[in-house]
This record gives sequence, structure tokens and C-alpha cells, in this order.
Amino acid sequence: MKDAIDSMPAERTIETEGFANRKLIRPSLTRNDHNHNHAAPPMGERRPERADRPERGDRNGGGRKAAPPEQTNAENFYYQKQMQAKTSMVLVLKDGEEIHGQIEWYDKNCLKINRNGGPNLMIYKPSIKYMYKEGENGKK
Repeated sequence: MKDAIDSMPAERTIETEGFANRKLIRPSLTRNDHNHNHAAPPMGERRPERADRPERGDRNGGGRKAAPPEQTNAENFYYQKQMQAKTSMVLVLKDGEEIHGQIEWYDKNCLKINRNGGPNLMIYKPSIKYMYKEGENGKK
């Protein structure tokens, strides 16, 4: 087993070791002591200013803005708040009918409304035109 280790060339381990310890040295381009010609480039070849370009780490997906979140959860927050406070709500349906009651629960597609003096209803969200708290003026 020792013979197999000795038969390997010694240069290769030194070369690999030296390569692994290398560091990337990036020169600072903000220094003004360079001896470069600072004449303005011709009109068609204008270079962008350094401050106008985003740094490499500042880019998001190749310079694109991040996509907005698919769901903000604002609707869910509103329903939770009204459910916890047991707020009397008025739901105006697309056909103009008004339903008065409290939101008992909700899901992705519908609301369950508890009503005083009437049966509880499950209403599909697409059939709701708008809703408001019972004490507010909700005419639109």
C-alpha cells in the first residue's frame, strides 16, 4: 500500500496545494493615481459612469426586479380581524341583495355567514360585489 502512495508524483500534490491557496486579488478602481488618459471618448462610445451601474452583488436575477409576492394575505388578515371581533358585516352580492351577519369562517372560495333571525349561509366569494361593516355607509 505504501508503494502506491510513493509512486505518485510529488509535483502534483504541490501544484494542487498551491492552486488551492490562491486568493483572488481585485484591484481597487476608485483610486485616482492611475496614469490613464482621461479624455472624453467619442460621442458614439460613451462609457457609463461607475456609480450608475449596480455592483455585481446588487443584481437580482440578471438586473431584473424581484417578482411581487403571489399573495399578500391582506384579505385573510381582514377576515381574521372581523371574525375575532365578531363584527356585524353587510355583504352586497352582485345581484344587489344585501346579507347581514357575522363571518364565522372562510376559505379560498367561500365565506360562512352567521345571521340573526335567519339561516346561516355559505356564500361563494365570486358572487360578492363588496362588503362593509354594518355601521358604515357602504353605498357605492
